[in-house]
Parts: sequence; C-alpha cells; structure tokens
Amino acid sequence: MNEELFSSRYGFRQTSNNEITVRHDASSELRGALVELAYSCGYGPKSLRSLACQILLKRPDPNNWSEYPNIDYEVRELIDNCNWYRVYDLAETTCQKMLEAPFSYNPEKFQTELNMFFMENGIGWQIVDGRMEVRGPEAIQESVRKAKSELNSSGLKNAQQELHEALMDLSRRPAPDLSGSIQHSMAALECVAREVTGNSKATLGEILKRNPDIIPKPLDDAVSKAWGYASEFARHLREGRELSYVEAELVVGICASVSTYLVKKRKA
Repeated sequence: MNEELFSSRYGFRQTSNNEITVRHDASSELRGALVELAYSCGYGPKSLRSLACQILLKRPDPNNWSEYPNIDYEVRELIDNCNWYRVYDLAETTCQKMLEAPFSYNPEKFQTELNMFFMENGIGWQIVDGRMEVRGPEAIQESVRKAKSELNSSGLKNAQQELHEALMDLSRRPAPDLSGSIQHSMAALECVAREVTGNSKATLGEILKRNPDIIPKPLDDAVSKAWGYASEFARHLREGRELSYVEAELVVGICASVSTYLVKKRKA
C-alpha cells in the first residue's frame, strides 16, 4: 500500500490552522484517530494494547486472543474510557517507542499526521521529537522557536533552558503551571539582559532603569510593565487573583521576542 495518499501526493491537502479551542480535553474523534494512526504506522492491536495497559495501569483481558475484533475492541475501549490527559500520554509514548525502532514503525508519519489532526481540529498541542508540547497562536509559536534558536547559537544555554522550562510549564498535564511559565520566561529574558549589559547580578527591572536605551522607546515601557505584571501575578501572587492561560502565553511570547531582539542587537 502506498504510504502517501492522493491528496498529499498531488498537493491538494492543505492543512488549515484553525483557531485553538481545545486544550484540556480529548474528543472521541481524537481517541479513534490515535488508534487508526498507530495501526497505519506499524502497531497492531496486540502491541498497542500492551502499551495502553502499561500507560493506564490496566490488566489485559486474558480472554481476548484474536487481534480482530476482540483485542482491537479492547484497545478502543481502554482509550475511550481513560482521562483526557492519558490520551496525550499514550500518543507521546507511542511516538517515543516508534522513534526507538524506526525500521519497524513510521514515526515521521505518526508525528506529521497527528500534528495535522491537531491543527485541523483546533487542538492546542503538538508532538515534537516524541514529546507532547503546547501549541500556541502561530505568531507566539514562531517567536519562541526563533528565540530558542538564537539563544542556542549564541551559547546562552541558561536562557534557552529557562525558555524551554516555560514551555514545559504551559504543557503540563492535566493542569498547566501558569505561574511557573511566566517566571521561567522572565528568567530567560533576565539572563539575556544580564549578558548583554555585563551585569550578572541586577534584576531585569534594575537593568531596564540603568540602561534606558537597551530597548527602543516606548517599547521599553511595555517590557517594564510586563516585568511588573510578572512580579505582581506570578512571583507574588495575591489571594483572589487568578492567572489565565492566554495571559501567561502572551508573557512567554513577549519574553521570547525581546530576548531575540537583544541577542541580535548584540551581534549587530
């Protein structure tokens, strides 16, 4: 069977990047798609049941011997009845197992097709190198990607790690660590600002005050206010005030963009 479908082979399939409406859920369509995709990439009902039972801590039904329809039905029932975040755990682990044995499976197809499903169905997740990560609006996603690349090429490993941790906090299941994502993203920007100014001990707020030209006006005021927001809502969160996901995502995007700017400015 040809691995590439007609629509993909002739360029008719254009993935629509629909608005993200789903993060903390796994629809019945996604659960079914995961099974079908795993089968098409090398898994069989028996091997997928073994993996599902391992992840979900369930015992395989000893009375099911035939792969179709018995074990296949058992696999679908396991996935249909588990918590939403376990579906993403299973997708992640399935891909990792494929990457460990690429000659037996097709991990590239699995990741590509699953990410296309996420985009087409407005699901705010993506799988990258076998790891499930949060997927944000395209502009923010691109700014974070560029920042990580710039920080890596500039040898700013600590800043890159902080930005990576910010993404991981947004990606936590079943509930994201919004406060942690803001703290880590601001820590990344602070690391870059310290490197650029040569002041290894000052806070970002202090650096902005002492170096008024580090960021063009009036954009410096926006960054300063973002720093104040992070202090108010993340590091010293008051009772009764709640962070929202979109706000945390915005701060991460701002920190990524400004970090990229500072690194490029230093190189210029």
